[in-house]
Amino acid sequence: MNTYRLLADAVVVVHAAYIAFVVLGLVAVLLGMALGWRWTRNLWFRAVHLVMIGVVVAQSLLGIVCPLTVWENDLRRLGGGEPRPDAFIAYWAHELIFFRAPPWVFTLGYCLFGAAVLATWFFSPPIRKGAWTACRRGG
Repeated sequence: MNTYRLLADAVVVVHAAYIAFVVLGLVAVLLGMALGWRWTRNLWFRAVHLVMIGVVVAQSLLGIVCPLTVWENDLRRLGGGEPRPDAFIAYWAHELIFFRAPPWVFTLGYCLFGAAVLATWFFSPPIRKGAWTACRRGG
């Protein structure tokens, strides 16, 4: 098996995991708001989530191609220039996260999604771990 293609497939899986964390993280926070899940107000979880979508929004607004996409494409070229991964998992991960649309559609989508993540900080602000202890004690 070609090592470069295998590495490119691994990058696609990491890329899909990044996207899944950002998308499912917002779903979890929204469900947490509705269902009272305290873990969705964890400061570290929320901060990492906000930074991850913030990076995507910034790259989009600045016209920067995602480094994971660049890395995958470089690895594919080094592995023989195949435009699509041929491994099953990588193929479907690639199909799920890449689709055709004008660039402005993606920028708008990223900005709206980022605004939704930021809005959750106001409607359900994260709480530091020590603050939970104080809340439980009535302080």
